[in-house]
Amino acid sequence: MNQRPDLAVRRLKKATEREDVLYRGWMLRPEEYELLYEALESKNLYLINTPEQYKHCHYLPESYDVIKGYTPRSVWVPMSDIQASPDAVKEAARQFGNQPIIVKDYVKSRKHEWKEACYIPDAADEEHMKQIVHNFVTLQGEELNAGLVFREYVQLEFLSYHDQSGMPLSREMRVFMMDGKPAYISNYWDDGQDEAFKEAFISFLDIAQSIQSRFFTMDFAKMEGGSWIILELGDGQVAGLPDYADPLTFYKQLKRALV
Repeated sequence: MNQRPDLAVRRLKKATEREDVLYRGWMLRPEEYELLYEALESKNLYLINTPEQYKHCHYLPESYDVIKGYTPRSVWVPMSDIQASPDAVKEAARQFGNQPIIVKDYVKSRKHEWKEACYIPDAADEEHMKQIVHNFVTLQGEELNAGLVFREYVQLEFLSYHDQSGMPLSREMRVFMMDGKPAYISNYWDDGQDEAFKEAFISFLDIAQSIQSRFFTMDFAKMEGGSWIILELGDGQVAGLPDYADPLTFYKQLKRALV
C-alpha cells in the first residue's frame, strides 16, 4: 500500500450503511492491515477481521497459547531482543537440547530452502544452527516479520520430496474457517480428498471455535503414528490456496458460508 491506504480505496464509494467486506490479496504486516482497515472504515466498509483478529492469526506467537498442546513446541525471540543481545538466539535454540528444529519468522519459513535456511538437525550444534539462522535472515531480508521462531521438528507421514527444493512433503490439510465452521477443506500437497481427515477434524472444532477471528485458516498435518496435529493458523484473507485446490469451488463455498 506504500503507506497510502487512501489511494488503495479511492475508487470505492462510501456506503450509506455499514457493510462488511473481505480482502483477498498479498500478506500485509499488522500495521499495514490496520491502515487499510481504517481507510475502509472511513467509507463505512468494515473488513471481516479487525486488526486485532488479523494479528491473532497472522503471527504464530499471538495464537500459540490457544493451540499449544496440539502443535509442535515453539519458542520465539523478537528482533528487538536479538538486537539487544547476541546470545538471544543461542538461548532460544538451547531450550530444545539436541532435538531437530526448524526456524521461521512470526509468519513464514524458507521451507523451499529446506537444508540451507529452515531445517536444523541438532539444536545443540551451535555453529550449524547459527549458519542456518544467518541464511534464513539473509534470504528473508526486509520481508522478515517481527522475530524468529524455533519449532520442534516432528516426524510426519511422508509423501515424497519436493521436486525442486528437496523438502520432505507430508500429508497436510488446509481448512478455511468462517464464523466457527469449516468453509473449505483442501489437501495441501497432493490431489484428492482425505475423507478420514474430515472425521478427525471434528475433534478440533472446539479449538477452532475459540480462535479470535471470523475468517482464518488452520493447517493440519498427519503424524507418522497416525494422529493429526495443528501446524499453524493464518488469516483467511491472505492465506493462499493449495496447489490442488479449485479456486472456483473455493469462492462458491466461501460465498455460501458468508450468507
